[in-house]
Amino acid sequence: MAARTYQVIVRGTFAPLDDDQRASLLAKADDHDVFRAKFTEEGTITYERSLLAFTFRCLVPATVEEKEAAVIGRAEALAAAAVRGLGADYRNLDSVSTDLDSIKIRRRGR
Repeated sequence: MAARTYQVIVRGTFAPLDDDQRASLLAKADDHDVFRAKFTEEGTITYERSLLAFTFRCLVPATVEEKEAAVIGRAEALAAAAVRGLGADYRNLDSVSTDLDSIKIRRRGR
C-alpha cells in the first residue's frame, strides 16, 4: 500500500557516445524536449541536442516505512533503464526528491 508519493528528479551525463548513438539520440531529440517533460510513474527523460546531460522525472509511490534513499534508488534505476532504452549509457547520477504528501498549501485569506 502506497502511503506516500515522491516526485524525483534524476540528473546525469551521457557516457561517451559513438557516432551511431549520437545519430540515434539526435533523431529522437524532439520527442525528449524539456517541454514534453512530465512526472509519471514510468518517468520522462529529456535532453538537449548537445547530448551532454539528461534529466529524468518520475513519481515514486512508497510506503511510510520506506526511506528516502530507497525511493531515490528506485528512481535512479528507472533513469538508468530509460537511458539504456535510448541505446546509450550514463554517468554521474544526482537526484533530488520531494515527498508530495508533506507539502503544505497555505491559502490566502480573502
